[in-house]
Parts: sequence; structure tokens; C-alpha cells
Amino acid sequence: MFKRILVANRGEIAVRIMRTCREMGISPLAVYSEADERALHVRMADRAQLIGPPPAAQSYLLVDRILDAAKKMGAEAIHPGYGFLAENSSFARACADAGVVFIGPSPEAIEAMGDKMIARGHMQAAGVPVVPGSHGGDGKEGEHGGFPDAAAALVAAKEIGLPVMLKASAGGGGKGMRLVDDEKRFVAAFDAARREAAAAFGNDAVYIEKFIANPRHVEVQLMADSHGNAVHLFERDCSVQRRHQKVVEETPCPVLDADTRARMGEVAVRAARAVDYRGAGTVEFLYGGGGSFYFLEMNTRLQVEHPITELCTGVDLVRWQVLVAAGYPLPLKQEQIVARGAAVECRIYAEDPVRFLPSPGTVLKLREPAGPGVRLDSGVSEGADIPSYYDPIIAKLAVWAETRELAIERMQRALREYRVAGIQHNIAFHQRVMSNAAFRSGEYDTGFIAAHEAELMPGDVGEPDELMLALAAIDARRRTLGGKASAANGVGRHDEGPTAWRRAERWRT
Repeated sequence: MFKRILVANRGEIAVRIMRTCREMGISPLAVYSEADERALHVRMADRAQLIGPPPAAQSYLLVDRILDAAKKMGAEAIHPGYGFLAENSSFARACADAGVVFIGPSPEAIEAMGDKMIARGHMQAAGVPVVPGSHGGDGKEGEHGGFPDAAAALVAAKEIGLPVMLKASAGGGGKGMRLVDDEKRFVAAFDAARREAAAAFGNDAVYIEKFIANPRHVEVQLMADSHGNAVHLFERDCSVQRRHQKVVEETPCPVLDADTRARMGEVAVRAARAVDYRGAGTVEFLYGGGGSFYFLEMNTRLQVEHPITELCTGVDLVRWQVLVAAGYPLPLKQEQIVARGAAVECRIYAEDPVRFLPSPGTVLKLREPAGPGVRLDSGVSEGADIPSYYDPIIAKLAVWAETRELAIERMQRALREYRVAGIQHNIAFHQRVMSNAAFRSGEYDTGFIAAHEAELMPGDVGEPDELMLALAAIDARRRTLGGKASAANGVGRHDEGPTAWRRAERWRT
């Protein structure tokens, strides 16, 4: 087993990986940018090395600096987390060339599934259902293809039948994606998608898929080792999205029947075997109802929403990743993996909850939820700076209970306990989602937020935070003045007495 693992990431996922390393007796190592010098993941690591200025392109995305840090600190393996270099086949290959184990799939598997058009070809060859579409090649699915221009793409779109989705071949996260339901808008949308794809991924190839009306976004967690074993750990419903990015996830999917769930799991495993996959991965599907589902893409990494799978199965997916990378077989067979109860996750973002714009700043006060069935994967602590250079996610709040109804009620309680001052956040938004009748019924799809915008974003979400910010400012001022007086009189920090913040312990408005 490894003695030292470098976590080539930051924030909540770096902290989460380090915790499993500790449990396994492995020394966690960190890298950080100048913006993250006081970050929680840096303080949790046994050793940490600065790798550059705040912009990710000058720090967390620099392969040479990360490998240099791994060598200097004696890391035997690198865990990429998610985002940054997690799905970069060149990085995985560079790790192997440097004699460091990449905790993830092979470079070949990343390449096979990283390009969405090539992935479609692999899935069709394996008998995995895919959404009708075209990649603009010579008709052979699996080739890189790409339409030469918008006119050629429009011909294909007419054959498929509008409405269609335009998608970046090399991308994800909603970038380079457009819904087109009007032929007159097609050329402008296609050109815009190509520009966005080129800017985000360095590849302007765009493919076309038939638009599936009112779908659910359902994904299957899988794990495979180098001994020929591959299993799934059931599904997660990720249909609550904004701008094609997930906001709330739950497991199990409330509308899947047992037969569809089993078929979906079998297809996901088949997809993994088709590319000789190793490690943790997720096969994403569009579920159209009535038992029909279609391959969407495969994420060749650990997912943001993995905690809810862990809560329901009792499996530590990061531990399994480390074991597989070290050459061990999977600890459990498919028939030994059992899911219990229901779990829900809310992504907590430092952002304007109405306009969904990032809200960098300093976390002046923080009270985190706890109690039975509550899990918080957080990357911040009180006093932490939230930089503007990275994804604004600060934590993932997940809960587990015996039933979906109880899990939602538990999440509502946990969200009420959660208090953050100094930055804007989306906690009130999540409270409204949990109270929404459509969400509670389980009958919702990927258009949920747009359909209920007036209820979910009424525009008056700032008042509680403004009160907490005022209390925090008063408290900070009192501490500053009190500290000077105490120092002059020889009084220690533990003699502070009551504060405005303490007197408002329940933080009610």
C-alpha cells in the first residue's frame, strides 16, 4: 500500500480525500496556489507545496509543477479529485512516465470516453442505447468527425428532426451546449456552440443529438479493478439543474422501477468493460420514462455527488479507488452491494442565489449542521477566504434516512441549522427546493428550476445573511477593541465574555 498520496486538487474534495488517506494510514500531501495558502486542505495535509499564482492555468493545471511537488514530497501516487486534471489523459500518462501512480483510469480509457463522439461509437459497439444523433463524420460512429460548417450540420439536424441539442465533443458542464427548436436559429446557435467549445476545451467539434423532451438525468456509479471485476453501486438522480449543472442530487431515483434500475446498472457495467475501465466512473443517462434510457456520457473520475452513494451503500468510494490503484481487487462482488434508505445532497455555493453569480469574500462566521444522518463535506472554515479564481462550491450537504420523505425532512432541518456570514450563498434556495411540492412528489425533470423559478428565486433571499453579517461585523469590532484593552491589562483571550454574536446564538430573524 502507498505511504504518501498527493492530492492534486483543492477545497472540499481535497479535504474529503485526505480523510480517507488518514483512515488508511497514508500520509496526505497537498499542493496550493497563492490564493489557497491558508486553505483548509493545506492545513490538513502533512506537507504542502506552493505551485503558483491564483489562476488555475498557472497553478492547479500545471502538470510539471504538480509532478515536481510529488517528487519533492515523496508521493507514490496522485489523486486528482475532480475538475482540474482529473480527466486529462496527458496528465495520467505523465504520472506513469514519472513513476507515480495515477489514482484513476488508464489514459486510454480517459481518451476513449473523454471525446463524446468517440464515446458514442464505443457505446454503440457495446450495445449501449444512445440518443439518435450525428457527429458529422463519414458515417462511422467512433471517429472524431466534426461538421465542416453550420450548413452541413443543419442538413443532419433536419434528418434527425428538430428540436436538437448541440453539444461540445470534448466538453461538459453545459459549455458548448445549445437547444435549437427553430431552423432559423440553427446557424447562429451552431457557430456560438463551436466558439464556446473552442474557448473552453481547445476543440471546436460539435455534435448533434435528438432533444429528449422532459427527461430525467440519471447516472450510475460504477467501479472496476485490474482483475476483471466491475460492479455498479446503483443510481443517482441529478435532474435538479441550472444551466445544465447539477444543484441537488438524490438516490435512489424516485421514479425508477426495479427492472429499469437493474437494466441501467447492467448497461453501465457493460460500458465500463467496453473500454477496459479501471477505477471509479459514472455513466450518465437520459431517462425518458416508460423504462427507456439513453447513454449521455461517461465521467472518468469521482463525481461531486458521490457522498449520497456512500451513505446508502456504506462503501467508501475513495478507499476503493486507492485499493484499485494499488493493485488490489474490489472488496465486494455485485451481489454483496446493497443500498439502504434514501439520501439527498445539496451543493452549497458561494454565489448570488438569484442570479447565480459567484460571491467571493471572507467567511466571517460559520455554523455547520450536524446530528443524526447528516454529512457535510466542506472545504472552508471560519475566517476562510473564498477566491474568485475557482468553482464557487464551498461544501456538499448530504443526509440519509430510512425513506425519501424522512431524508427530505432531515435536509430541511440541516439547512435551517446551516449559517454562513460574509458571503452570499444558496442555502435559502435549497430550502425552497426541499419545500417545493413538485420536488417532494418526485415528479420532476431537468426543467424543474425553470418551471418553478418564481417559487425558488423570489428575490428576497438576502435578509438573514445581512443580519448575520452585521452581527459578525459588530463582533469583529468588539474583539479588535477588546483585544487592545485586554492586552494592555494582561487579560487573556478566554476572558472575552458575551459577544453580540453569542447573544444572537439562534440567529433568528
